[in-house]
Formats: sequence, C-alpha cells, structure tokens
Amino acid sequence: MKRIFVVVLLMLGVSAARAQQSFLENQKLFPKVGVAYKEKEEALRKEFEKKGLTYPAKYMFIRSFKLDSELEIWVKNNVSDTFRLFKSYRVCTLSGKMGPKRKEGDRQVPEGFYYINDFNPNSNYHLSLGINYPNYSDKVLSDAKNPGGDIYIHGSCLTIGCIPLTDQFIEEVYIMAVNAKNAGQDFIPVHVYPVKFGNTRSMDYLGGVSLTDNSSQQFWVELKTAYDYFEKYHRLPVVLIDSKGKYVM
Repeated sequence: MKRIFVVVLLMLGVSAARAQQSFLENQKLFPKVGVAYKEKEEALRKEFEKKGLTYPAKYMFIRSFKLDSELEIWVKNNVSDTFRLFKSYRVCTLSGKMGPKRKEGDRQVPEGFYYINDFNPNSNYHLSLGINYPNYSDKVLSDAKNPGGDIYIHGSCLTIGCIPLTDQFIEEVYIMAVNAKNAGQDFIPVHVYPVKFGNTRSMDYLGGVSLTDNSSQQFWVELKTAYDYFEKYHRLPVVLIDSKGKYVM
C-alpha cells in the first residue's frame, strides 16, 4: 500500500509539473518544434531587430490572399500599438477558385475572418496551425450537414483547401504563433481574402468573376470593408456576424 501511495504521489507531481509548464516549453518537447526553434529562432530574432521590431512579438495577425498567393505576418507588442508588417510569405499552391468555402469536398480555401484554434506539432504536413472554419457565418451560409472542416496553415506545399507553405516557412510562422500564444494571445486572428484588394490586376480579375456571381460580389464587398479599415489604421476592425451570416464591421 505504501508503494502504491508513493507512485500516486509521483504521478501527481509529474502532472503538476506539466500543468506549470509554459505553452512554449510544452511545444518545444515535440521534435519538429524543438528543431525549428534551434534552427530558426536566432535568424528570426535578427530579422526582427533589422526591421526595428521587438522579438518575440506578443501579438500576431495573419492575412492571406488567395489569388496573390501571399501570407502576411503583422506584429506588435502592446495592445495600444498599431500592427507592423514583419514579413510576407509565398503560399506555394492553391486549390479551388475565388469564393468562400461552402461544403465538404469543394476544394475551396475559406474566405472570411477566423482565428488560430489548433497547434499541431505532429502534423502529416510538417507543422500546422488550424483555423476555426466553419465560423458562425460559414455555418449559416454553407451546407448545413457537411460544411467541411480541418482547415490549416501548414507545410509540405500541397493542399485540397488549406493554406500551404514550404516547410521552412511554416516553421517560422509556427514559432511566432507559439510565442504569441505563450505571451497570452489566445486568439490569433486570421483574415483570408480572395485577392489583395489594393492590387489593381487582382481587382480586375475579381471584377470579372463577380460579374456572374452577385452573391460573391456582395460577400467580397463585406470583406473589402474590413481590409480597407486595416490598411488605413493598421488596427483590427471589430467584425460581427448577423443572423443571416453577413459580416458587419
């Protein structure tokens, strides 16, 4: 009985130690994350310093543009600060077409306003960050039974509806996301747009698509309103969703 009691105490001690472990420390225990920190953190630190930014960033914001194949990382260190662009990464492939994701198997990359809801250090796609698709808007406007799911920003440079980067790039993005969450940012926002609305060629292409799809045209107007606000102020707009699934800034 005494031996059992000691074993139980040891197990409780291990559980308590794990509970006290920071999110960062816990993530580093996973081999791919540990290696990424070892190989990438110092370079990231120097890149931040070169751009006059404090490393690690306490707040992070991700924007992705489907047609332009870009994923931007914006950072800041105080709530009252405006966001500054740290880096733009190349999205290495794209599935589907312009327009939101509306059902399982449509191969569409979602469009809209999301946040990181999962860190997967054991991903089949090197490392991956989940986004909370379907959000409330998607649930209202998408297929009621099978809206789809499991949308990630990940490595391995292949996709059937996610946002893929190279393994080298996802390691940097993953590290920054871990740092932000470890600093207390529980909801890292992710805005996914069909195009970079400030790019004339991309807008011309989108205009051609929207001529035959009025519902998409209205949806993109909603997205552009938030995009324009951030471009002007470098602060995140407050975006609400009404009972019809419409985004309201």
